[in-house]
Amino acid sequence: MSEQKTTTPDLDPTGQAIATQTPLAERYDHVIVGGGMAAAKAVESIRELAPEAGVAVVSADTAAPVYRPDLSKTLWADADAHVEDSILVTPDSEGTAPGERTAYRLGAEVTAIDPQAHTVTVDGRTVGYGSLLLATGAEPVAAGIPQGERVHTYRTVADYRRLKEASGPGTTAVVVGGGYIGTELAAGLTMAGTDVTLVVPHRPLLARMLPAELSAAVEATFQEKGVRIVEGRLASAAESGDAVTARLEDGTELRADLLVLALGVRPRTTLAEAAGLALADQGVRVDDRLRTSAPDVYVAGDIATFPDALLGERRVEHADAAETQGATAGRNMVGADQAYTHTPFFWADLFDYGYEAIGELDTRHRTVVDLATGEDGRPDPSTAVVYYADEAGHVRGVLLWNVWDSVPQARALIERTAQEPVADLGSLKGRIPLG
Repeated sequence: MSEQKTTTPDLDPTGQAIATQTPLAERYDHVIVGGGMAAAKAVESIRELAPEAGVAVVSADTAAPVYRPDLSKTLWADADAHVEDSILVTPDSEGTAPGERTAYRLGAEVTAIDPQAHTVTVDGRTVGYGSLLLATGAEPVAAGIPQGERVHTYRTVADYRRLKEASGPGTTAVVVGGGYIGTELAAGLTMAGTDVTLVVPHRPLLARMLPAELSAAVEATFQEKGVRIVEGRLASAAESGDAVTARLEDGTELRADLLVLALGVRPRTTLAEAAGLALADQGVRVDDRLRTSAPDVYVAGDIATFPDALLGERRVEHADAAETQGATAGRNMVGADQAYTHTPFFWADLFDYGYEAIGELDTRHRTVVDLATGEDGRPDPSTAVVYYADEAGHVRGVLLWNVWDSVPQARALIERTAQEPVADLGSLKGRIPLG
């Protein structure tokens, strides 16, 4: 560790950093840039293998790392859930707690990286490192629409608190975006009592990801729950007094109390690009040890373009990738030399539907839909397994629709068909049981 000892901000129960003027030390064995799930897992791994090492986590966010899926799932669906329960780093959290050798600098900006000198610049001050992890995550796309009192993007704990306070019974909201976060937020706001209009670029809902049988069922459920669905694209938005008006490209105007922009995210790669690190697929290219093109610099989470052992080079913006990559990167930062061989999965909750999935859920692939059968003998879209295969017969993705605990089977099927392509796609039905 550095010759100069440092203290770190304590973390209060809400996850906010208590203000302190104590500077960071001149050098740490390991520096982590970013304060999300990948960062928390990296600290945990470093502590397991090198309990005496000096670690600094520097994050522009003022909140401690949280279990991010809760921000769009549990905290909306469960009236008894509190954001404090989702915080990953607290004064007594095992393996990641702030302490004499683990400094959390929240609300601080890393403005430059010098891989040759092994230093980062934090709010104008130079801090040295032995190894560095970039886990800077992603930022919401706002499409040129300025945020205001009634215009929201959604990514952080602060975003959650702001939107939660503004929503609820008697309020109206326009959610723009028909993807992963847009549909989850539309469902969550509706369950919280808000009257929601969901603007999507294509209908039915999630048609680029789900086969027709399921996308039609999801859209019908959203409508039954009271969500108004409008096809279109946002052109502009303007706040006026007690409302905000969203104007679509076709001239349609939608007036509401709140406008939520759920237009996707953009990986935060500015630091990496300025440092000269190799980029790919909008992220930072790493090898199977999560090492970048610069010595002793690692990457994990949303910005990592990694060699997936089953699917080839790709980038994944989901919690499982952040956690597993953060853990592997942390171990490798202290010399474990461990390959990252995991293919991440993801999941979502949409009213009565829930799913787990792995790989490429893209209806441009050939899809095989294995639907359950209802008591009336007809296909039942409430339960299904969907297989996504390329032209050569390799399964590239599997959707487990209200089918649980089957991700390992799906992962094994992707691995097997990579070597033994499926000639008859219909034979995939039944490979993974529906119940």
